[in-house]
Amino acid sequence: MLEEIRIGSLGVIDSSTLELGPGLTVITGETGAGKTMIVTALGLLLGGRADSGSVRSGSRSARVEGVVRVGDLAGFAAAVEEVGGEVEDGRVVLARNVSAEGRSRAFVGGASVPVSALAGVAEPLVAVHGQSDQHRLLQARAQREALDRFGGEQSAALLAAYADRHARLVACERELAEVVASARERAREADLLRFGLEELEAVDPQPGEDAALAAEESRLGFADTLRTAAEQARESLSSELDQPDALATTAAARSESR
Repeated sequence: MLEEIRIGSLGVIDSSTLELGPGLTVITGETGAGKTMIVTALGLLLGGRADSGSVRSGSRSARVEGVVRVGDLAGFAAAVEEVGGEVEDGRVVLARNVSAEGRSRAFVGGASVPVSALAGVAEPLVAVHGQSDQHRLLQARAQREALDRFGGEQSAALLAAYADRHARLVACERELAEVVASARERAREADLLRFGLEELEAVDPQPGEDAALAAEESRLGFADTLRTAAEQARESLSSELDQPDALATTAAARSESR
């Protein structure tokens, strides 16, 4: 049951809290007292279209909150948990924010949700009767439920059987989708393994080749050091920079000995 509505900065209403009880609630007042804004607030809680023009002049945003006592509302708690909300102490807070720029945000049980999710959760709570229509009867879901109730026990039995088979069908389709997805993943993995095997066969590795390659890698890692040492040794033996070297020194010593 919707037991409380809190309205802030919506139309002529600056801040107001409306407590609702069991049974019939009648809201009366003179023109301009805010009756329309209460209906507008209910519409926002039911996921209706947000209009930035309904934000109170001078305010940055309007906010509407509804406190719902779960009680005997069949499936309501499950619907709240399905969209990520929480039921605390048997109550759920539904909320809708509308900014002056037209942006709208919806919340169910503390969780930020799409407006469509809020509409799905809150739809069973309120029936809005207008001058020329009954809004709930315009919804296909409500029309089906009315026909099912009119059909009596036989219709209810058929509906229960259909719901059971539909649930089993959905479960089978979900399982089939998982199996197909898993098969595709295994096929991709097999292709990857075959590709890797072909590359290994093309390389044709030999026993002990890994040790030889490791030794070669280690030797090549010192190539720059070995090349530098060789250059220094050659320069020491025979310098091209007009510097004393081993060959010139040896020749000079031989000449002196003669």
